Amino acid sequence: MPYEVRAVARVTGGRHEVADDGWAGVVAVIELAPDVPDEALIGLDAFSHVEVVALADRARDVPPAPWRRRPRDNPAWPDVGVFAQRNKDRPNRLLVSVARIVRVTERAIEVEGLDLVAGTPVLDLKPVVAWNAPRGTVRTPSWSDELGADYY
Repeated sequence: MPYEVRAVARVTGGRHEVADDGWAGVVAVIELAPDVPDEALIGLDAFSHVEVVALADRARDVPPAPWRRRPRDNPAWPDVGVFAQRNKDRPNRLLVSVARIVRVTERAIEVEGLDLVAGTPVLDLKPVVAWNAPRGTVRTPSWSDELGADYY
C-alpha cells in the first residue's frame, strides 16, 4: 500500500558530504518548508533535543538490494539484516536522528550533532522527552559499540 509524505523542512549548513563518523561538533540548521507556518515551531525552544525524521534521498543501496550485509562492509563484523543496523541505506529511505537544539528562530532550528547532510528533506520533527526513552538496560552487540565509538 503506497503512502505519500512531504518534506516539512530541509537541512541546511553542516556537512555537505555523507560521512560515517565525527558528527559531534557538526552544527546545522533545519529550515521550514515555505508552506509550513512559523507557528509549527512555537514551544520547541523549551526542549533540549529534537528527533528528526528524514528522507535518505541520496541513499544508494536500498532494497531490493541486499536485505543483509556486514555493517560498513567490515569483515570482522557479522552479516546482519538491515533491521539490525542503523545505516542510511534503508528499505524506505527513512532516517531518524536526535540532535541538541542550539536555538530556535522563527522559521528554523539550529542544532548540533545532527547526522544528516545539507539538503536532506525533513519529514517530521518531534521533541525528545525523557518519558519516551528506553526503560531498563539498553543491550547492544559489541560490533555495534565498535561501530559507534567514533560516530559522535
